Amino acid sequence: MTLLQLPVRRAAHVIGAAAVATGLAALPASAGTATTSPTASSRPSHAHQPITVFAHRGASGHRPEHTLAAYELAIRLGADYIEPDLVSTKDGVLVARHENEISGTTDVADHPEFAQRKTTKSIDGVPVSGWFTEDFMLRELKTLRAKERLPAVRAGNTRYDGRFEVPTFDEVLALANRESRQRGRVIGVSPETKHPTYFRSIGLPLERPLLRSLRGAGRDSARSKVVIQSFETTNLRQLSRVTRVPLVQLTSAVGAPYDLVAAGDPRTYADLMAPAGLRQVARYASWLGPEKNSIIPRDAAGFLAAPTPVVKDAHRAGLKVVSYTFRDENQFLPADFRDGTSPTAKGDVFGELRAFFEAGVDGVFADYPDSADAARDWWQD
Repeated sequence: MTLLQLPVRRAAHVIGAAAVATGLAALPASAGTATTSPTASSRPSHAHQPITVFAHRGASGHRPEHTLAAYELAIRLGADYIEPDLVSTKDGVLVARHENEISGTTDVADHPEFAQRKTTKSIDGVPVSGWFTEDFMLRELKTLRAKERLPAVRAGNTRYDGRFEVPTFDEVLALANRESRQRGRVIGVSPETKHPTYFRSIGLPLERPLLRSLRGAGRDSARSKVVIQSFETTNLRQLSRVTRVPLVQLTSAVGAPYDLVAAGDPRTYADLMAPAGLRQVARYASWLGPEKNSIIPRDAAGFLAAPTPVVKDAHRAGLKVVSYTFRDENQFLPADFRDGTSPTAKGDVFGELRAFFEAGVDGVFADYPDSADAARDWWQD
């Protein structure tokens, strides 16, 4: 099915913090204020599990992702956590980018002084061509400007192209601390370590500078409202031995963690999400972060099918579950919740979120944190 052949939405078959460490005053946690809500007539009357909203790369539905503007807006829209993906510069500084290849998220291709740095590398066993953060000093990256990664989907965001720098992790933490003080609620930060095996192989491991930045920001304790994510297992196991910050084991509906692939370990993400695998994950992590299709798969026509046992099995193992990624546009929604046939039109993301809340998830990664916050407030009333 092509994006231009999306079925019209049919009736939905819905599947029925403490204080930040040193440097911040004790603040009450808050879920934020909804900006909109579904119809009151369908509000559930019974209590539900609390839901945590993670702003996926900031408010990336409204601003170019991984910019201070996107993170700040996400906070204003009610997110509990902002989520920076972390990669390294040549001089070992962690910066927030979705990938270390930056041609899709910056204007690097428009800088003739960097033309010779375009190259092809093997990243997690896959050839990738472009410009890479590890080939730039921080001062050089700071001359670039961010741009919208999905211009065909979010054309409105392109008006912000060229306005924002690539932020460092230290700058993201400083923003979260400042906003926490100003707003009277602790703003969580959920960094993801991108390609840790690769960065370790080139002499730029991510873990030490990550922990150093957290310590510098007073965010290195179990009560700091920080959770660290990775799609790999080895660096999470290592982190679990040197920090008390909670960890999230991310998984995909297909494939395997690259660190296991590189080590010749045959285990896949499916193995990690099996009951025995989840018990192993629970030895070092507090959260499981599965792709949506691992929780509620879609049928051949794109409609939601019955939930899998992943959430219940994770809970039995003592893990919370945060799923990714919830987006408002039709092309990302299950067929149940699309509105019309335009792939870029906004559909009924509230219906999709409700289905996953019903399935028992404890948190969601959302490109539109205002939508997730509204759905959460409606759900928990």
